[in-house]
Amino acid sequence: MFNEIVKYIFLDPVVSLGILSFYILLFSLPFSLISAVSNKSSTFVRVTAISVNILLSLQLISRWIISSHFPISNLFESLCFLSWGLILGQLLLEREYDTPIIPAISTPLILLSLGFACFVLPEDLRSSSSLVPALRSSWLVMHVSVVMLSYAALIIGSSLSASVLLIDVRQSLQIRSSAVGIGGYKISNLLSKSQLIKPNKFSHLEKIDTLSYRSILVGFVLLTLGLVSGAVWANEAWGTWWSWDPKETWALISWLFYAAYLHMRISKGWQGRKPALLATGGFFIVLICYLGVNFWGVGLHSYGWIFG
Repeated sequence: MFNEIVKYIFLDPVVSLGILSFYILLFSLPFSLISAVSNKSSTFVRVTAISVNILLSLQLISRWIISSHFPISNLFESLCFLSWGLILGQLLLEREYDTPIIPAISTPLILLSLGFACFVLPEDLRSSSSLVPALRSSWLVMHVSVVMLSYAALIIGSSLSASVLLIDVRQSLQIRSSAVGIGGYKISNLLSKSQLIKPNKFSHLEKIDTLSYRSILVGFVLLTLGLVSGAVWANEAWGTWWSWDPKETWALISWLFYAAYLHMRISKGWQGRKPALLATGGFFIVLICYLGVNFWGVGLHSYGWIFG
């Protein structure tokens, strides 16, 4: 049995590594949920996440070697890259604040992404193919990878905002560190020099909310770079900076939505759960931008309608 598994991995390393990562995460999902309920971080869940991240890295490298181009040219590759970005974001956020809420939220998202890529997509959308002339450019790595990483950061940030709406709903949420991040310092009114600076204690909800804000901020910056690089690439490939392609339009809608979120939070000083509610809606906008528009079957960025 073990020999057959190893043989299959060598015959089709890309799909098999994706399936292996899926089942490892599926096995760790109950432990993630139990850890979240008990509010106690699990070393097993973190080790599992690191292992899956390594497996997905090997998967992407394998597809890169097999196809001879950066593995982000079709829907299967982009979903695998998105899964890698999601789990990388999970690990980075856990370094900032060790809470079991993060893997409990990100693990189902990664399972959906990997499961859709490995079990739902038809064979013609999973197989590797040669790039069309317009994609044979160094802009492919710059533009698509940055956009996919922005999707990963925005999805995690919006999902964390959704958790803020569900955790301790009776507890008031006072945002005190939207720009500083987790932890900070405030000037005390005491005159003693030894007590001029006091650490500012943040609640569990505030820390999760701040993680959500920082993730969305990173995703917004990456999405901005993706839009700029996409416009430059479009001008190089098709002679126009902007063609109002459905994908371009929804990417702009996503950018404007998160720009409004950041504006309301930073400039208007929104408090309580209103910013979290707004950020949660961004999850569905990113989902439409990434998958909904692609499956509509129109536009230069279309992957084709898989049910037709």
